Amino acid sequence: MAEKTEREKAQSSIAENRKASHDFHLLETFEAGLVLLGTEVKAIREGRVNLRDSYARVEDGEVFLYNVHISPYSHRGYADHEPLRRRKLLLHRDEIRKLIGKTVEKGMTLVPVRLYFKNGRVKLAVSLAKGKKDYDKRETIRRREVDRETRAAVKSRR
Repeated sequence: MAEKTEREKAQSSIAENRKASHDFHLLETFEAGLVLLGTEVKAIREGRVNLRDSYARVEDGEVFLYNVHISPYSHRGYADHEPLRRRKLLLHRDEIRKLIGKTVEKGMTLVPVRLYFKNGRVKLAVSLAKGKKDYDKRETIRRREVDRETRAAVKSRR
């Protein structure tokens, strides 16, 4: 495989939703394209996107993305876009059917995890997730601290 250029390295991951892994058990991840306007793509290339508090919902056999904030493009002229508009996700029909079946279950939701470029196109990693309870969150934090302490102990022995 060819060595990645600086541009490919910089654009491999545009935005991540770190809160998703903290608040949800991520079960299954799907790769989806997005229907975007030109000014939105240019703003995303500038890194002016925020996935916090965003979610996806299946409506009438289509999947839509809500609450993704894409700031206006810096060099825009007359063309502009609404920052929080609803955006359609592009998935295969069988994947959408699978999501419809899973999201009907209690507590299941679609959470955007990561926004990235793939072959010049904007892609979104959407995970089927189940909400964590407070005790699950505390357990995750406790486990992370224990791992950090053991790494520090191993490092200090060297």
